[in-house]
Amino acid sequence: MFRYLWQVVICSPARIVIQQGSGKVGRWKINFMSTQKWENPLMGWTSTRDPYANVGDAGFSFDSEEAAKAFAERHGWQYVVRKRHTPLLKV
Repeated sequence: MFRYLWQVVICSPARIVIQQGSGKVGRWKINFMSTQKWENPLMGWTSTRDPYANVGDAGFSFDSEEAAKAFAERHGWQYVVRKRHTPLLKV
């Protein structure tokens, strides 16, 4: 079986500014690292040949860090884990 050597980042994203609830807080995501980008000289847009460059929120979401690691290992992906930043909550 042929396996791609993709490098991914496993992280738990912070709550966005306009989000007041805690619906997506605590979820772990896999984001693909894309290094094949260049600036298009005609329009000035950033271009890429990476098919996974636009995989974002619709991509992979997990309940725990261990589940995300197991998924990456099962697919043969190299991964880097970014630890969760826990903000101080004001009462």
